[in-house]
Amino acid sequence: MPLLFYDLPSLLILLPALILSFYAQYKVQSTFNHFIRVANYGGYTGAEVARRILDSQGLTDVSVDVVRGYLTDHYDPRKKVLRLSESVYRGSSIASIGVAANEAGHAIQHARGYIPLSIRNAIVPIASFASQAAFLFIFLGLFMGANTILMDIGIYLFLAVVAFQLITLPVEYNASNRAVELLRGHGFVAANEERKVREVLNAAALTYVAAAASAVAQLLRLMMLRGRRRD
Repeated sequence: MPLLFYDLPSLLILLPALILSFYAQYKVQSTFNHFIRVANYGGYTGAEVARRILDSQGLTDVSVDVVRGYLTDHYDPRKKVLRLSESVYRGSSIASIGVAANEAGHAIQHARGYIPLSIRNAIVPIASFASQAAFLFIFLGLFMGANTILMDIGIYLFLAVVAFQLITLPVEYNASNRAVELLRGHGFVAANEERKVREVLNAAALTYVAAAASAVAQLLRLMMLRGRRRD
């Protein structure tokens, strides 16, 4: 890879996003690790909360399973399975019910046809391909004497990655808001616990903000590199 691909000005573009990414990872892990030890007043487990929320929304066909790993919680729309990490599935903490409700929120989004989620799901395969192919075209363009056509193709492909990261933001924040409303509505949290749940979910959402910022910064860096090769 050409050394100029890592020149100082372009790296400076990435620095703020890189710092934000490190902070977001620290924040989500420290917040989760703290509140996973704070019991919720009702003693509800994440699995119980997820199941009751899903059933209340008529989503009895969505199953709730346990998955191995740390912060591996997610909703699989293709199989209609809500997978919770063991500490969330079996835990009765603030973090457990917050994360479980958040993932249930994604299942509700899918069932209700939430437009940003539909858009994100539609561009997943495109973004997955583009994240690999974009840099291949950029590298080929550089190695072939700064071929701007190949570099342009790489940049256009990377736009799909940026679009995916940006459309993820409203999806995540909507799911977080749904989670708090559902927990409150079902009486799963006491009044003084709602702020704690929001703290957990906001920390998780910050990782998506950091990912979007990193994608935008990377795009700007590629465009700067492309502009220099054109001159």
